[in-house]
Amino acid sequence: MDIDSLQQILQNPNSNGITIFILGILFVLSVYHFLLFFQHKDKVYLYYSLYTFLIFTNQLDNTTFGFISTLIEPYHDFLVFYDRPVMWLYNTIYFIFGFTFLSLKHYSEKWYSFIFKVIIILLIVIFSTTILATVTGNINFIYAVGNYLVPFLLLFGIIAYYPLFKLKMPLKEYIIVGSFVLYVTSFLAYYSQFFEFIPPESNLSFTIFYVGVIIENVVFSLGLGQKQKLILKSKNESQEKLINQLQENESLRETVQNQLQQDLSLLKEKSKNEKLVTLKETADKELAELKITSLRSQMNPHFIFNSLNAIKLYIINNEKENAVYYLNKFSKLIRRILNASQDKEISLVQEIETAELYLNIENIRFNNEIDFILTIDRSLNLDTIKIPSLILQPFIENALWHGLSSKKGEKKLKINIEKENNTFVKIEIEDNGIGRKRSAEIKEKKIHKKNSIGLKITEERLQNFVKDKNYTYKLNIQDLYNKNGLAIGTKVTLIISY
Repeated sequence: MDIDSLQQILQNPNSNGITIFILGILFVLSVYHFLLFFQHKDKVYLYYSLYTFLIFTNQLDNTTFGFISTLIEPYHDFLVFYDRPVMWLYNTIYFIFGFTFLSLKHYSEKWYSFIFKVIIILLIVIFSTTILATVTGNINFIYAVGNYLVPFLLLFGIIAYYPLFKLKMPLKEYIIVGSFVLYVTSFLAYYSQFFEFIPPESNLSFTIFYVGVIIENVVFSLGLGQKQKLILKSKNESQEKLINQLQENESLRETVQNQLQQDLSLLKEKSKNEKLVTLKETADKELAELKITSLRSQMNPHFIFNSLNAIKLYIINNEKENAVYYLNKFSKLIRRILNASQDKEISLVQEIETAELYLNIENIRFNNEIDFILTIDRSLNLDTIKIPSLILQPFIENALWHGLSSKKGEKKLKINIEKENNTFVKIEIEDNGIGRKRSAEIKEKKIHKKNSIGLKITEERLQNFVKDKNYTYKLNIQDLYNKNGLAIGTKVTLIISY
């Protein structure tokens, strides 16, 4: 092919198949990235698909032969009439795509707010102009607005480059290179009549624009691929952190178990040198403590499994903030329970913090439907009030899984802590669940019945605690009913001296 033939092809892209070739590429890119949007649930693919589809639509009226020209012939005047608004629109969508692709909001709220406010104004102007032109049927109105809008788009594009160079954002090179190529080729194509080296009768301006579109789309496609690679890398790193955290938790569990075995060996050795009565009292007391220690150090395997599954779902759905947030809470809860299993008593403020951590984790499995309300008497100094460690957890667990899990509609759990008098503190745990009677009926119908020993162990621990301290306590579990005699929940009241 000689230079004259190549020049003839480039100067007549519509009659030589270049236009149809470009339209085919744009249509394939539109459909491909539209399907990727449904696969990855990332709006950047939707914006890019819309952007390429609008360019495809804008260039349809430039075809002069072939099946596309025949297909759009009845709509040719319509496409010509709306040619400028579509061009303005795909340039505006380009800004939305670019800064969504770069996650600008994450790096600068100020620039994000400014740019997207301008984009909203541009969309209002474009749609208002299109509607007015459609109603009046006057295409000159579109050209008149375009005399101001096109330079504004060019100026806005230059201003939008500033945060790209100022902020440290990964993948920004793809946007800079791709948009620069498109701007240069679009500028040359749009203002080609002012350059003497491009004859007015030539269609070389279309070829210049098409070359820019191809290069830009290749660059952006590479950028989208790199973005997906970074997302996958981040997901793998999050999973690796989760595995490391689980290994650390397992190590803590083994440490506590070894400590328990050592404590048990010391207890056996001590019992040999004590009297029978003292041995019996001590053994009963230590046995009660060992029950709760073993119970809490082992923990409920279903709770651990379901909690980690819920956190894993956040990772799979790329909700990294939620995954890290709940993973940290889960880790803190495990640490608190393992540490509390070695302490016979802790401060009331530590007990409340542990209860809140437990509720936050369990609430994931309830789809965050539980409304948790904590009320504390400000006259109380929770740091100085000592209670048995993890004494509230069995009551909260019963409220969740026996009272609220089977309830439909609004689920509430209230914890109220107040001063009963100068020597007693009152702790109330109230739920609006189905009540103990209905819960027992449901349990009776289950094939695999599990005997609950949590409340029995709790009472044993309270008895040992007040015996050592010369304290007293009162524990009352009350079924709540409305005026029609229907169960509306359960209230646990613990009054203990301090």
